[in-house]
Amino acid sequence: MLDQTLTEQAAALRRGDYSATELTAAYLARIDARDNALNAFVTVTAEAAIQAAAAADAALASGCAGPLAGIPIAHKDIFCTDGVRTSCASRMLDNFIAPYDATVVERLAAAGAVMLGKTNMDEFAMGSSNETSFYGPVRNPWDLDRVPGGSSGGSAAAVAAGLCSAATGTDTGGSIRQPAALTGICGLKPTYGRVSRYGMVAFASSLDQAGPMARSAADMALLLQAMAGFDPRDSTSIDRPVPDYAAALEQPLTGLRVGLPAEYFNAGLDAAMGDAVRAALTELERLGAQLVDIRLPHTALSVPTYYVVAPAEASSNLARYDGVRYGYRAQNPVDLTDLYKRSRSEGFGAEVKRRILVGTYVLSAGYYDAYYLKAQRVRRLIREDFLTAFGQVDVIAAPTTPQPAFRLGEKQHDPVAMYLSDIYTIAANLAGLPALSVPCGLVQGLPVGLQLIGRDFDEARLLNVAHRYQQATDWHTRRAPGA
Repeated sequence: MLDQTLTEQAAALRRGDYSATELTAAYLARIDARDNALNAFVTVTAEAAIQAAAAADAALASGCAGPLAGIPIAHKDIFCTDGVRTSCASRMLDNFIAPYDATVVERLAAAGAVMLGKTNMDEFAMGSSNETSFYGPVRNPWDLDRVPGGSSGGSAAAVAAGLCSAATGTDTGGSIRQPAALTGICGLKPTYGRVSRYGMVAFASSLDQAGPMARSAADMALLLQAMAGFDPRDSTSIDRPVPDYAAALEQPLTGLRVGLPAEYFNAGLDAAMGDAVRAALTELERLGAQLVDIRLPHTALSVPTYYVVAPAEASSNLARYDGVRYGYRAQNPVDLTDLYKRSRSEGFGAEVKRRILVGTYVLSAGYYDAYYLKAQRVRRLIREDFLTAFGQVDVIAAPTTPQPAFRLGEKQHDPVAMYLSDIYTIAANLAGLPALSVPCGLVQGLPVGLQLIGRDFDEARLLNVAHRYQQATDWHTRRAPGA
């Protein structure tokens, strides 16, 4: 049963092939056996999971079960969970017990999902390798000496290793898609505003978006169906009807126009990775799609733009952690200034402090216009590039990452090289567009991801393309060793 996808498990639970309690117990046993090597979980909520599974079994027996009844999932430790630690993988929040559930957590629970625990991540979602966590790095199930990507690396590793049916992640500059690609699973970043950010600890408020991570496009459709929708508690939530994502999966791809941006197939792309992505594009063509060459001329400015906008917003959002109200508090401060300084310097890790400093600088008097305001103008140009391209094509296809998973420590002391690992994913966040990654090959035994980017609120189309591709290929069925 652990070899099945979420979609298959949901059907099996309804048939009575096995119980939610049995499925949950099996996953908890696998976490106990395998997670010491992976470090994917920060907190395992075994007792609560068994209780939730029993409730799901009762709901299934009575015929009033939700669409995800009995499905064991994990939540990235950036989502508030009532009565359970929400740490953001930081010393700053190591002792923080959330007093309420995030909307994403609430909605998935209402659909019947069973929470197994909270997954490890880059501290405050700042990182591309899951090496900045206060609790230590997560390891890639395909090769324990390599990174799983970040910042949702714990969620990606947990799904790839078969420690849960699916997991939630957040994507600020690629933090769902990049780890999904590096671990051979599927990950979707919805349109900005499609999924509520209420109860999701903020990093960069104009970029952060929650999304699902699972083994197939069909699985993600079920998860997104439960997660999406207007939330009056989130001022950035969009009041727009949610379509039936599963109903659109089987549409044929005949006549679909797929844009291929030249800027994503340049010299920075590993040659073998490029070959794997081009083979996937050939498969889409065989399924009836038409490949169209396009240009996104401001793509090269995505990384510098992002690393002005995101740190600026992080500087503002993380100002609240001062050692006074909640979170880490320095011991024996001599005065209030000392409390502030030491609580923040001791509570935050090096990467978080680096981004706070950069963000504070670009927002400071004399530099706001030169950096932050100009970055916002470039951001608009990047979005206009996409809008122009979508006048010619229906979706855009590209690599998710420029190379396969790199070794632990390989880029840890070179921030610029680390930042460039998100070069193909950042633009979709700056433009607020939906994007997903699906497995499309292996290079030296490591997974490769195909990225699809869509128009605003066109997640159904992306899921449809990914699903039809997965019906014709088996890359998404390949499992990490021992999974």
